[in-house]
Amino acid sequence: MQPQFRTFLAILLAASPAAGAAAATSHAAPASAPALAKRPNIIFILCDDLGYGDVGVFYQNQRAAMKDRSVPFFATPQIDTLARDGVKMTRHYSGAPVCAPSRASLLTGLTQGHANVRDNQFDKALADTHTLGTTLQQAGYATAAFGKWGLQGSAKAGGTEDDAAGSAALWPAYPTKRGFGYFFGYVRHRDGHFHYPKEDQREVWENDREISQDLNLCYTTDLFTARAKKWITDQAAAHPKQPFFVYLAYDTPHAKLQNPPCAYPPGGGLKGGVQWTGKPGGMLNTATGTMDGWMHPDYAKATWDHDHNATTPEVAWPDVQKRHANDVRRIDDAVGDVRQLLQDLKIADNTLVVFTSDNGPSAESYLKENYQPNFFRGFGPFDGIKRDTLDGGVREPTLACWPGVIPAGRVNDRPSGQWDWLATFAEQAGVPVPAASDGVSLMPSLTGQGRQLPGTVYVEYHVGGRTPNYPEFSRENRGRERKQMQNIDLDGYKGLRYNVQSADDDFEIYDLAKDPQETHNLAENPQFAHLQAAMKARVLQVRKPDPSAPRPYDNALVPPVTKEPAGSPGLAWSLFKGEWPWMPDFRTLTPASKGETNRIDLSMASANQPSGIAFEGFFHAEQDGEYTFTIDSDTGAMLFLHEIRVLDEPLKKPAGKSSGRVRLKAGWHPLRLYYRHAGGGQPKLDFEVRNPAGASLKPDESSFRSTAPPN
Repeated sequence: MQPQFRTFLAILLAASPAAGAAAATSHAAPASAPALAKRPNIIFILCDDLGYGDVGVFYQNQRAAMKDRSVPFFATPQIDTLARDGVKMTRHYSGAPVCAPSRASLLTGLTQGHANVRDNQFDKALADTHTLGTTLQQAGYATAAFGKWGLQGSAKAGGTEDDAAGSAALWPAYPTKRGFGYFFGYVRHRDGHFHYPKEDQREVWENDREISQDLNLCYTTDLFTARAKKWITDQAAAHPKQPFFVYLAYDTPHAKLQNPPCAYPPGGGLKGGVQWTGKPGGMLNTATGTMDGWMHPDYAKATWDHDHNATTPEVAWPDVQKRHANDVRRIDDAVGDVRQLLQDLKIADNTLVVFTSDNGPSAESYLKENYQPNFFRGFGPFDGIKRDTLDGGVREPTLACWPGVIPAGRVNDRPSGQWDWLATFAEQAGVPVPAASDGVSLMPSLTGQGRQLPGTVYVEYHVGGRTPNYPEFSRENRGRERKQMQNIDLDGYKGLRYNVQSADDDFEIYDLAKDPQETHNLAENPQFAHLQAAMKARVLQVRKPDPSAPRPYDNALVPPVTKEPAGSPGLAWSLFKGEWPWMPDFRTLTPASKGETNRIDLSMASANQPSGIAFEGFFHAEQDGEYTFTIDSDTGAMLFLHEIRVLDEPLKKPAGKSSGRVRLKAGWHPLRLYYRHAGGGQPKLDFEVRNPAGASLKPDESSFRSTAPPN
């Protein structure tokens, strides 16, 4: 999309979302995207603790094909159609191996190196920043969230995040305050462990009302599906030209593993499947039967060869395993129901549907017997489960379907992460990708067309306990002590650290294509010494410490590039003409002009025209220690060193002065300084650097180099 159109679109969006959507239909999009006339509706379906191996096309169908009675399996026929009709992403990662930080990374487009919710910070307030919801609202989309939230924050000053008291008005990060025009679901993380809200005495909120007393016998998979269907139907009827975004976040199959009360109604879509009646006491057409009472016939009497002896009688599947398969099959029915609705409304060809999960399968339940995912091998061909950063805990079963745009039956094995969806959706919605995102658009990976920009796959997480001692796991990974864990993907290899003690700890290095269980540690080979050093440097170059989630490497000095950059002193600059609702990632835009400067100079910008400038090059840290960077601007500015967001652009008041500190090792560090000017006044951008001794450094040609480092 050209800068001139971005200006035009931003102005229209500020005046009228509907006008902005209409304007977007008359201009061409980038080569990697469909024409803006087909700005898609987007439905993002997120499951809770559904493992990579819990989906037919990812692993269960392989178990079925073995035809071995000692290998139990279950089916997901409707979810599998997404793979048939779209793309199967075999190396797609969640932000973390547990739900709260994972969902925070997804919603904000940030890895755990920058997201404000980390580790086990359940119910912590999601940062007031760009989200999937706010970004698409700016693009003129109607936005709605259904299901589990768990990122609302405390309803009272000084209170804990999970205080019992709360309301839509008091929770600081309620979904409607984070970009969703409509919300229906569980607000608290803990409520999402139960699947009959009224009977389990859990609160369900619809915008500013708590409505659980009306939800007799409403099983949550059915409840969230039916309410989403009703909202989509109403939206399509009332505003047929306005695209919509639905975030459908199920709370199953996690935790209580309750069965639905009755069979899933046949059909689907407008006239079949689950239906929202809106009648208190009977809100759903499936609010009938017996609580926790119905089991799919495929599993009700399922047996298996438990002792690998065909001459002895088979035994029934354990009840907890039947429940898990039953809960997943209910999600499968719901996915088919939603897809049928899109067909009935004649919007299927212009709707992008994404299906995935928040983390690996869990070894827990609220029953007498814990669910163990090794019965069905819900972790697939990998080691690790929920709370592990082994691939079984963070690699997610991800499918995307957009008829006519994503080729049917496509498989993509490029590493990517859920933080990439914000950039992907922004591009397709016709708005610039926010610079305040760690992600890149995945459209080239989804479609096979265009050049895929390199992305970052980075995970950090801390928890006690150990990896389960399952016989299916390699001996190296059974019973591993977790504590501080960290992953980085670099040059086609995965770096993994468990129980990290310092920034100097070695990474285990794995070639996942050949070694999916992470058993053959290539770091023991001297040929990988260079990659080992690069991984240790890279993990410090893509994150910013967060005092609420301390790490043993927080105070480590960020390494410079390994070779001094050659070329011109000063910085390269690129001028972009346009006005944007936020600081755009200028790397995705086409500049109007370019040049070099030996100072932070705004002479290339017009006082009366909205514009943006990207200064790029290298900053020289003269000695080891903590450097302080300060910027002061009239509209907004951001500063990056490597991929570290040293200074973000505030969402509410981007203009003014802000400072940030980063500990640097002496040497040259890649720098990006972004600035935008709204026009109508003199451009202003003051930039100051103070060294570890507190002395002010003049940002002149001796401090900067404008060229890229040699390979």
